[in-house]
Amino acid sequence: MGGRQALAARQLLAETLHGDLPEHELLPAARSVVAELGSPDCLLDLIAELASGEGDPHGCARLSYRHVLGFDKLLLIDDGPHHMLRAHLWHPGRGAIGKEDIHNHRSPLASKVVRGRLAMELYAPRGDGGVEADRYLESLADGSADWLLEPTGPARLQLTQVAEYAAGSTYALPAHTLHRAWCDTAEPTVTLFLETGNGRRQHTDVFTAAGPHPGAVPKVPMDVDDYLGELDALAKLLRSS
Repeated sequence: MGGRQALAARQLLAETLHGDLPEHELLPAARSVVAELGSPDCLLDLIAELASGEGDPHGCARLSYRHVLGFDKLLLIDDGPHHMLRAHLWHPGRGAIGKEDIHNHRSPLASKVVRGRLAMELYAPRGDGGVEADRYLESLADGSADWLLEPTGPARLQLTQVAEYAAGSTYALPAHTLHRAWCDTAEPTVTLFLETGNGRRQHTDVFTAAGPHPGAVPKVPMDVDDYLGELDALAKLLRSS
């Protein structure tokens, strides 16, 4: 479903990530996809096409929202349980509940920094020392899009890597990798983000040192006009880069 650019992106996803690839093969394949689709001209053409109303704006708007970690998630291509391709627009200094959270994901991911710069820290559990944190199991509420956060007790984490990703950089992470990322410039950062794989975890792990979280955090989807307006604004931002 969609125009020429969306169909070409779907074809690339299907051809590169076909079958039930093991994670060690899936990650480099997914990274190669975001590297190609995240080239400035290719991404701009895709976003401009979707901003004109091509594709499934109603369906994509329902799965696009302003994340509590301080960035906007704009769904570009929804391929059911296999692939979800999003544009993330990171706003400097924006963040509310959970902006300090360390977390993992339901499925393997790959991303490319298209504009700006992203900072990232990787963590691993440890028995003593390190960073003290409270651990939560995060899941989605039945019948709504809210995040549910179930506290599971204290934990300790070890910082294992610190990285900066400038425009043009790509990375890929296994689903269980604990990390946190943030916009590392005074200007907006744009990333292309791909969740992929046939098996998705039922929950993610969230660790915070910022104090207790509420039991549920609303996830408010965009309406179609907001979604198309955000895509149009993102296309203008990319043209000015």
